[in-house]
Amino acid sequence: MFTGIIQALGKIAAIEPKGLDSRFYIKTGRLDLTDVIIGDSIAANGICLTAVSLPGDGFWADVSAETLAKTSFKHIKVGSRVNLEKALLPTTHLGGHIVSGHVDGLGKIIERSHAGRSIHFKIQAPNELAKYIAAKGSICINGISLTINELNGAVFELNIVPHTLDETTLSAAQAGDEVNLEVDIIARYLERLLLGDKAAASVQGSVTMALLEENGFLAK
Repeated sequence: MFTGIIQALGKIAAIEPKGLDSRFYIKTGRLDLTDVIIGDSIAANGICLTAVSLPGDGFWADVSAETLAKTSFKHIKVGSRVNLEKALLPTTHLGGHIVSGHVDGLGKIIERSHAGRSIHFKIQAPNELAKYIAAKGSICINGISLTINELNGAVFELNIVPHTLDETTLSAAQAGDEVNLEVDIIARYLERLLLGDKAAASVQGSVTMALLEENGFLAK
């Protein structure tokens, strides 16, 4: 688990194809690796990776074909920068929100503009994720815990303050870029709980207006 508070900017130093998968070597910059051992989790752009080797200035991690196909890692090249965060400890300050490191989908930046000293982003989420996104709620963008300012359907807006721009890859993000999205895990569990006994009936089950009305959440 993670908090979405980025600890360092890393750089992709090498990519080795391994059949359909790939092995990535990520140099970790100022990220402290003294307490990291092989098998530990480190999030890179919001993707939970397992350290399989620790040469000293970074780590190697295997990335599956599934992750390559469904995250922004399909665009990653040697030299690309990535947001890094080590897995949280029981003593970690939860400055962001609970992040699992499991990407739910890819969003697309459709607008970048200035808003005082901050940068304003407008991002298009996949339609199937819209129900998990709420104004003033939390969302994880490339591993960064952020608050949604405005919401219109599957399009949401964010203001990124100068510190976050300086410390993450969002400083270079432009309209047209794809970003990894992870919705608030509480919304995921709430949807499942609302299904009640119907959760076991079909893997295709989902919360509908009819189901909410049936269980007393909506007036008939």
